Amino acid sequence: MLPLTLACWDYDRTRPLIDGRVKAEGIALDISLMRPQQAFQAMLRNEFHVAEMSLANYTAMKARGACPFVGIPVMLSKMFRHSCIYVRSDAGIRSPADLKGKRAGTAQFTSTGVVFAKGMLDHDHDVTQRDMSWWIGGLHAPVPPSAQPPAPPPGVQMQHLPADRTLEDMFKEGQIDVLFSNHFPALWDQRWPGIARLFPDFKATEQDYFRRTRIFPIMHVVVIREDVHHEHPSAAKSLYRAFCEARDLAANGLYDTDALRLSLPWLIDHIEETRGVLGADFFAYGIEPNRPALTAIGQYLHEQGLVPRVVAPEELFVPV
Repeated sequence: MLPLTLACWDYDRTRPLIDGRVKAEGIALDISLMRPQQAFQAMLRNEFHVAEMSLANYTAMKARGACPFVGIPVMLSKMFRHSCIYVRSDAGIRSPADLKGKRAGTAQFTSTGVVFAKGMLDHDHDVTQRDMSWWIGGLHAPVPPSAQPPAPPPGVQMQHLPADRTLEDMFKEGQIDVLFSNHFPALWDQRWPGIARLFPDFKATEQDYFRRTRIFPIMHVVVIREDVHHEHPSAAKSLYRAFCEARDLAANGLYDTDALRLSLPWLIDHIEETRGVLGADFFAYGIEPNRPALTAIGQYLHEQGLVPRVVAPEELFVPV
């Protein structure tokens, strides 16, 4: 048995691997549960053989020609991001077009979620990142300047928050009009009356977006160290099959009226609605079912000046 270490989060689709119901043929997996950002950083420090990884970060490394990983086409995290754009209620923003000339804030200008959100605004609404000025810093807590990103892409107005300020402070005080946030702002949790979503009916908007574009945005994929793949080329295929089996156990178990698998009263309606929009294989792995999203991330990263070239989907993954 090949011993491999894996860092990932505790999803329903990874739990069968975590609890041992599913095993990768020929591999003894030692799994460490980590929040995604922790897993990304640990993998970049070479602490694991296999890990969950930000799609934007991984694609950017491929584009720059300095990537120590190869991808396995397991799309471990997917999420539409229309719901993650927040606006001040008094900023006069009633539609995406109203974002032009506004002051935007984000903690993660190059994160996959924000890259997809900016790409969606550009392609769907003719609003580019250059149409806004940007503040970069911590959402809930200040971030030291050393932890903030480097110089902005050409044509983008960007400033870094002072060491004692947060994006939520700036937003509440009216110094920022819009927040691009992968995490819930505390102001939203607190039901502060001055915060609203850019897309109030985000579910209908996201469903329409998928019907038109076929893009179900991918946040994280699975990568394996290139040296490990070179020494054990069959490991990627074994891992892919195991991740698929684990996902199927999770997804198929949701549609059960004998006893609801999750603590959601209308789970069955949600599953039927999701299948009606996304199809029966609504959380598909592999390149072909995810080609629109994979093509989009390569295009968006290049358009946003974050990478020197467009990366094609086939460059990201080993054959499985």
